[in-house]
Amino acid sequence: MAVTDESIHLGRVGGVRIGANWSLVVVVWLIAWSLAEGQLPLAAPGYGRVGYWLAGIAASLVFFACLLAHELSHSMVARRSGVEVEGIVLWLFGGVSRLKGEAHDAGQELRIAVAGPLMSLALAGLFLGVARLAEVAGGTTLLSATLAWLGWINGLLAVFNLMPAFPLDGGRVLRAWLWRRYDDKQRATVAAASAGRTFGFLLIGLGLFEFAAGGSVGGLWLVFLGWFLLHAATAEAAGSILSSELAGVHVRDAMTPDPIVAPADATVADLLDRFVYPNRCSTFPLVDHAGTVVALMTLTRMKRVPPEHRAATPVMSVAAPLAEVVTAAPDDALVDLLSKLTTSVDQRALVFDGGSLVGIVSPSDIARIVQHAEMRAR
Repeated sequence: MAVTDESIHLGRVGGVRIGANWSLVVVVWLIAWSLAEGQLPLAAPGYGRVGYWLAGIAASLVFFACLLAHELSHSMVARRSGVEVEGIVLWLFGGVSRLKGEAHDAGQELRIAVAGPLMSLALAGLFLGVARLAEVAGGTTLLSATLAWLGWINGLLAVFNLMPAFPLDGGRVLRAWLWRRYDDKQRATVAAASAGRTFGFLLIGLGLFEFAAGGSVGGLWLVFLGWFLLHAATAEAAGSILSSELAGVHVRDAMTPDPIVAPADATVADLLDRFVYPNRCSTFPLVDHAGTVVALMTLTRMKRVPPEHRAATPVMSVAAPLAEVVTAAPDDALVDLLSKLTTSVDQRALVFDGGSLVGIVSPSDIARIVQHAEMRAR
């Protein structure tokens, strides 16, 4: 599972699915620990350890609520711009808004990108203002120190995200500006991704220098953050370019029509002898006696059955039930299907038209259509 995959479903806000990755638990504890054992006792001395820990835990939870508000701002603006939002995942470095599409023009890209930092800046001003009022009323207290930290960390979040490094928000702002300047989204994406990789290398270099000079754990944190930005910039750019190349391509353009079906009551040995060996197929939809598709069998799944057990192993015992199989309609956008296939175990999709099986999409089909798209783009 990737570090930005959802491990825990937290619910929905405004119709947007909210989830968290397991790494969030680690960061909540690290933030609470650093506040309780370091920053808060220095900023507001005289309180017991339990009080510092309670304040640290509360601050870390409120901070991730602020991160959620940051990502929700992106998502809400995206939805108003006509871009479908799959959900939000909170994780090690904050949050990720999963969009099922991309902005249609540079203006939309800019509005979606700046929405998050603007929310963080607003929260920074709110927390710092309330902290200042608390100080005026009663001096520096544990409450005012905690509120001040929340203000500064939200301000830092906004500033960091506005760095012109793709895929940070600032990198998307840079892409929007270059998109408008060049009138070429792919060229703008490549340039913004290059800036993101450069920024990632700089963070790695700075982190290594800091660790070598003082043995600071913060240096290793910068190295990890730089490594993530380096790889994320490359992956985001590749995905964005692929989406542009496949714009207007539908599932029917990529699918293999009229796939060979096999009986669901066969054994693995029967399927190999009667269907796999005589044909050049590695994937077979399984149908019941009424001709209804009930499962999907792949060569990979068949290989898991030891040869001596294949004659006695029903295919349905190792096949993927239809409920677990990715499905699509012929007129669906291929880009939308790709996002589903990347998280699918079998990486195949069955194509139905009005309830009838009309095709199948496999990795080789995707590779072929991508090669065609690249050739057209040259």
